[in-house]
Amino acid sequence: MSSAATTAHAVDHDHHEESKFQIYVQIAMLLAVITGVEIIGVYLPFAKWLIVTALVVLSVVKFMYVIFFFMHLRWDKPFCTIMFFIGLVLATGTVWALLQLFSTHDSIPLTSLP
Repeated sequence: MSSAATTAHAVDHDHHEESKFQIYVQIAMLLAVITGVEIIGVYLPFAKWLIVTALVVLSVVKFMYVIFFFMHLRWDKPFCTIMFFIGLVLATGTVWALLQLFSTHDSIPLTSLP
């Protein structure tokens, strides 16, 4: 490889890193704005179901941005993304099963028999 090609590759690599840095800054600002909207949204006089739905949607959007950009899943192989979501589904199922198993309804003491 010639020195000109090596220099061109280094410049291209630096430009690629600079563009990723800009993406990270922009996403961080977007996440900060979404967090601000979530904080303000809690105090708005809307129906509870509407606020909870909006908060869940905004949280899912923030989660997707974090996993795809800050955890680098966007630039990883699709296999890694599939493995991540398989683990996420298994963890969600486990938490749901534990919540059902140890629900407060089942922890109420039985009444004593006469």
